[in-house]
Amino acid sequence: MDDMIEGYERDLSLFSNYMKDRGYSKETQVGYMRDVRRFLATLGGKPPGEADKIDVMHYLTEIREAGAGARYRNRSQSAVRLFYKILREFDRVTANPAMDIPKAKVAKNRMPSFLDKSELDETLTFVSGKYKLRDTAIMALMSYAGLRVGEIVRMNMTDFDTKSSILGILGKGEKWRYVPLPAELGELLQACLAQRMKPKSRRDEQAFFVSQFGRRISRRMVQTIAENSLAGLVEAHPELSGKRLSAHKLRHSFATELLRGGADLRTVQELLGHEDISTTQIYTHISVETKKFAMDKVRPAIPASIAALR
Repeated sequence: MDDMIEGYERDLSLFSNYMKDRGYSKETQVGYMRDVRRFLATLGGKPPGEADKIDVMHYLTEIREAGAGARYRNRSQSAVRLFYKILREFDRVTANPAMDIPKAKVAKNRMPSFLDKSELDETLTFVSGKYKLRDTAIMALMSYAGLRVGEIVRMNMTDFDTKSSILGILGKGEKWRYVPLPAELGELLQACLAQRMKPKSRRDEQAFFVSQFGRRISRRMVQTIAENSLAGLVEAHPELSGKRLSAHKLRHSFATELLRGGADLRTVQELLGHEDISTTQIYTHISVETKKFAMDKVRPAIPASIAALR
């Protein structure tokens, strides 16, 4: 494929540098670069500026026929759309041929996995080890403030206002959101700061969470902390073994608890840092028990003449 995209390296370099500068995760950078390279290979040497919507549709159809599912197809489309958006910003092309192509429909008939409040609380009791305080704070931020793994990694000491307990969170697309933390979580973060290890390099000196090696904590370490704690919960409650639990499910559980507690969808959107409220709506699944509780409050006024026929 490298031979087929020869001549596109300047545009690919621009694309790569843009994603790095805007703070895209390494996983996203690798995935998007792979998708765009695959797309460019289908152009047969045609300059990006000469590609049209038909070329993009041809590529998307090709990967679907090769066995890609709707989610992968949509991610590939997003990658190509971002690629052209960047080229337009730098006057490399005049139009974005991927802009108005509808996304593939993704089946949403699976019940998402989430933990109840009591299960979230218990999960934190399974945090252990030499860095228990740090790891508990990490788990608490995902469980009770909805932070993503990448947001935990990017946290700096200056992002947390110790007086107001407001946490500034650098989210996707380099966008900030500000979350007022519960008093208990604010106190936990202050205790974590008091025991924080000193980083070994100037590059990491502002990192809120520091690894045992004196570097900013890694994504993999955050995921491992969550996996170990969730494994302890599942061991204690085998009935949870069928749930697909992960660090991201803690964020999902946080959103579910907000909605159960009466928070409106717009507030949940702001707290989660979603640009589009349609993304927040995936968290609006409510358990059968909650639905039953709500329906039990509905008291239909059935006419006596009809009720007598039952």
